Amino acid sequence: MMNATKTNKIHQGRNVKRFREMLGIKQDILAYEMGSDWNQQKISLLEQKETIENDILQKVAIILNIPVAAIENFDDDSTLNIISSTFNSNDTSTMNAINHQCTFNPIDKLIESYDENKKLYERLLESEKEKNNLLEKLLDRK
Repeated sequence: MMNATKTNKIHQGRNVKRFREMLGIKQDILAYEMGSDWNQQKISLLEQKETIENDILQKVAIILNIPVAAIENFDDDSTLNIISSTFNSNDTSTMNAINHQCTFNPIDKLIESYDENKKLYERLLESEKEKNNLLEKLLDRK
């Protein structure tokens, strides 16, 4: 029979991997930053460890620019529970945080864009006319 109270042990190596991937850092880059005695395979092994030595954990945190506590405490289940309860609640503060109503008329913005393009085109055309006039004057001198 399984134990009814499941204890969620934080897997620090998996957390290192998650943060590394979220930051878009490859294993070999992390290995390079860790020092000459590190390589991609050693980072892979580190990410498989449930518990990481404190000095290594601190060095990884500095390189990834995240707090050590983030690696030590990040837990999928609690994070998903927070996200789920935040976005599934009937709390009006949550609904205010996600504003689905436009504060401007999109057609007005489109017309403004067309007007700006027209003005830019007119200025470009005027500049080209001036350039042509200057070229004509230079040709007339020769």
